[in-house]
Amino acid sequence: MSGTNIRADRKAAYMGLILGAIGIAIVVVLISKLTSRKFAGHEAEKPTASALR
Repeated sequence: MSGTNIRADRKAAYMGLILGAIGIAIVVVLISKLTSRKFAGHEAEKPTASALR
């Protein structure tokens, strides 16, 4: 055996998993808020007479 502590390895793995998930969640929320802020002033175009035919 290599002499490493399996519990320490498992703790590091779970810590990386949790921190990675938190990091991805922060990035997703940030992108969502920035996109929402960018398109906040835009309105949906109203259908024209030619589009209704």
